[in-house]
Amino acid sequence: MRIYLFIAAIAGGATFLLTPIVRHVAIEFGAVGQVRARDVHTVPTPRMGGVGMMLGFVVAMCFASRLSLTRGLFHNSLQPWIITIGAVLVCLLGVCDDRWDLDWMLKLAGQLIISVFVAWGGLQVVSLPFGSLVAASPSMSMAITAILIVASINAVNFVDGLDGLSSGIVAIGGVAFAIYSYIIARNSPSYASMATMIDVALVGICVGFILHNWHPAKLFMGDSGSMLLGYLVTCASIVMTGRLDPTTIHASIFLPMFMPILLPVLVLFLPVLDMCLAITRRLAKGQSPMHPDRMHLHHRMLRIGHTVQGAVLILWGWAALIAFGSIMVLFFSVRYVAIGFVIAAAILTFATLYPYFRRRIPEIREENAAMSAARESAKGNMGRPKHSTDTVTTGRHRRPGRTPAGPDDKRETH
Repeated sequence: MRIYLFIAAIAGGATFLLTPIVRHVAIEFGAVGQVRARDVHTVPTPRMGGVGMMLGFVVAMCFASRLSLTRGLFHNSLQPWIITIGAVLVCLLGVCDDRWDLDWMLKLAGQLIISVFVAWGGLQVVSLPFGSLVAASPSMSMAITAILIVASINAVNFVDGLDGLSSGIVAIGGVAFAIYSYIIARNSPSYASMATMIDVALVGICVGFILHNWHPAKLFMGDSGSMLLGYLVTCASIVMTGRLDPTTIHASIFLPMFMPILLPVLVLFLPVLDMCLAITRRLAKGQSPMHPDRMHLHHRMLRIGHTVQGAVLILWGWAALIAFGSIMVLFFSVRYVAIGFVIAAAILTFATLYPYFRRRIPEIREENAAMSAARESAKGNMGRPKHSTDTVTTGRHRRPGRTPAGPDDKRETH
């Protein structure tokens, strides 16, 4: 465990120290995010923060290749270097978008090419959980791997709208996944786990970057950062799950062994949900799936009255509930986990809706008071006599101050 903590510290420290340099380079390079109609920030802010995270990840992997516990992971396979090269390529693609705002189809094509390269390099899902473990053909494995990587890249990219939001969500999920992968690795002859190594490095670069990205942010991660985080989350899950042998998995450990497939989905639940809602919403309006708008989850949080920091912390809470709640079922009774989940969800729901209630309750009270006053006024008018001194009457009843009816009086008399 100390080795993994050391790798996380190296990744976080390198990211924290290199990010200010990246910020200066981004300004000189012209990668500065101007204020757009859909943006939350109010002043132009440099992007390309993902370069600092990418450099932190590369430094951590270089250190890991020299440590006694994880050295063998690099000597026995090229997979960690393939993942690292893919991370650099994804980040560079994001840098191009941060600087020149690439067309979404061009960016998607680049993501697919990088994903196929990584799958061709050996990072593949070769077993699928269709009732039982089913081995996939090489071409299907590459296709599934590429689709998963591209989907995760864009899911994190969609949710990157507030300072510290996406990096915090990915860090929380990375902690949950690292804990689980470490526990699984303890049952092996060697405690070394490539999935755990990637996860702790991922958590480290997220924490190191948040220190510069907390509101008000000095630097945005940009697409170079959001795509990098989505890529690394998926790589860690595929590393652990993708090489399962269908002939060696017993039914009693089927669910625990496939938790690495379920956990990334649950870790990225909020980004994936936001992405699906955005695509559905835009297609329903006849727009491109990548058409920008201000209807993301974080925009809705701000609209009901949350501050930027408050919205980020609450969304972090939802991410932690889903990520850690999913792995708790492996260690505790489902009944107790469900009870705790419901209680925590109720607390988070109240925190999510509190600004709305705080604003609406006084308005509702004023509306109720106005309606009560209107009802009382209506009742008072109904209880008054029909013939009062301030109304015009007929017959022998006269208006106050009027003279008796004369021959020229045109009122009808009975």
